[in-house]
Amino acid sequence: MSTITNGVLPVGLDTPRTPTARPRLRDEPVAGSKRVLLAAPRGYCAGVDRAVIAVEKALDHYGAPVYVRKQIVHNVHVVSELEKRGAIFVDEVEEVPTGSHIVFSAHGVSPMVVQEAADRELQAIDATCPLVTKVHREAVRFAKQDMEILLIGHAGHEEVEGTMGHAPERTTLVNSPDDVDSIVVKDPDNLVWISQTTLSVDETMETVRRLRERFPNLQNPPSDDICYATQNRQVAIKKVAKDADLVIVVGSANSSNSVRLVEVALEYGAKASYRIDYADEIQQEWLDGVRTVGVTSGASVPEVLVQQVLDDLADAGYGEIEEVKTAEEDLMFSLPKELRKDQSGNVDARGLGGRTSA
Repeated sequence: MSTITNGVLPVGLDTPRTPTARPRLRDEPVAGSKRVLLAAPRGYCAGVDRAVIAVEKALDHYGAPVYVRKQIVHNVHVVSELEKRGAIFVDEVEEVPTGSHIVFSAHGVSPMVVQEAADRELQAIDATCPLVTKVHREAVRFAKQDMEILLIGHAGHEEVEGTMGHAPERTTLVNSPDDVDSIVVKDPDNLVWISQTTLSVDETMETVRRLRERFPNLQNPPSDDICYATQNRQVAIKKVAKDADLVIVVGSANSSNSVRLVEVALEYGAKASYRIDYADEIQQEWLDGVRTVGVTSGASVPEVLVQQVLDDLADAGYGEIEEVKTAEEDLMFSLPKELRKDQSGNVDARGLGGRTSA
């Protein structure tokens, strides 16, 4: 079974959680053998690993508190463990004392937020995922070319807010395929689409298909905006789902890619699928009559949380684990430039973060 980047869990994030008072899952009789299909790839992606390590290293270098705008990644366990180490999560930069250190989350921010931080003389560390930064640059480039931008994404998501902030006058948000008919554009022959990085691949392509029916000259971005990790995790759960009576997705409610995994599992054949943050949220009735359980996790989930799920399922008789691997991942992102050198000015040995392996 795989572990997170660099062979170990990020410091402070492997702390076992004290389970709630829920009775342990029972080993109920089920016709035939019981098993777990464990999706791979799953869990941490390179951008998440980079962002979490950025907060840890900022705490190491500068001491607590270090402020973080929004959740560094969308996972309640990760946020809780970083808070224990001295990270303070805020909604806006105006909540941060003048001159403090602030980390921008993996989801990215708008230029306005960057300027607000500068105005408060904050020492900013930009932990935006490089794949999100790529989308920001596309938006800026298309705006300079006087193109109208259709951004496929979810209203209110931090990544969408950051991307729209790079070209606010030229960007229209498309929430879903059903929104296509109500989209109003100025010049249907001068359109390009881009997307949030954590969407359902199938739903995004359906949105694009409908957009192109209305606007035949709609242009594509130069490359896929949905990130490699989101796509890989969806491909893996598609393969698992067709043979699963139940799919359990470990991930938080505000994690777009985790929520999409539940939807994809149901669409591709799972008889039931549930999202949980922790193993002790699994309900006994979910397992009634279930012979095969699929397990995966969103791109911001530490592997320790998956292991706790597997341990609980083993207690319930699901001790046979078959890993279903659909891709290998081995990607590294440099840490934010502010953290690539230690306090003596030498390049830090952990100056690269984000190696993932399935």
